[in-house]
Amino acid sequence: MSNVDLILGADPSRKRAVRTEPTQRRSSQRLDALLDAAAEIVDEYTFERLTTQMVAERAGASIGTVYRYFPDRVAVLHALRERSVRRFRERLADELERTELETWWSVIDLSIMVSAEMYRDEPGFAVVHGAERELAEGDIEPELAHRFAQLIEAEFGADADQAELRFRLGVAMEFGGALIYRAFERDESGDERYLEEARRLVHDYLAEHLGEARAEHNAA
Repeated sequence: MSNVDLILGADPSRKRAVRTEPTQRRSSQRLDALLDAAAEIVDEYTFERLTTQMVAERAGASIGTVYRYFPDRVAVLHALRERSVRRFRERLADELERTELETWWSVIDLSIMVSAEMYRDEPGFAVVHGAERELAEGDIEPELAHRFAQLIEAEFGADADQAELRFRLGVAMEFGGALIYRAFERDESGDERYLEEARRLVHDYLAEHLGEARAEHNAA
């Protein structure tokens, strides 16, 4: 399995947030319009204040159209998060294809960079911070941590076993993600102090468990 497949792949059996999957182009465009409206509302009012009525009004649709796809506001937020995560993975996969991966840090650093870019130019991306994490099948760790662990092991090997590696990556994703989210709470373009601190703390925490010297990061 390629690195790109490891990042883009998803469990096809997991529950979908959308009530009716669109099968025609017009239906797909309507669904995207609803999610675009939800994304604008999240950026303006935060995801806690989003309602289905707000989505309908912003999209210029009837409330019945919203309920055709989503049973409630929670389903709207889940669907927006699914789309945001998918777009994050697609952009990260593109970066992985263009980048020569020299160490495991190349993978993690790229993911932090792409996450910051998504906050800057993907409307509603903040919803990924407040939503429940997607877990890997049969595991308690985030699904994306599972994929990063597979990629790192395939490319570079790892001293820790897969379960330990997934755990450490999951922890790093939690506090790294919180710092990145905070960076964009403080400054819409991203407070560089918080972004750099996210990079430093994530690197140093994982370096302790992946055997990489901190000096290498400082020299990068």
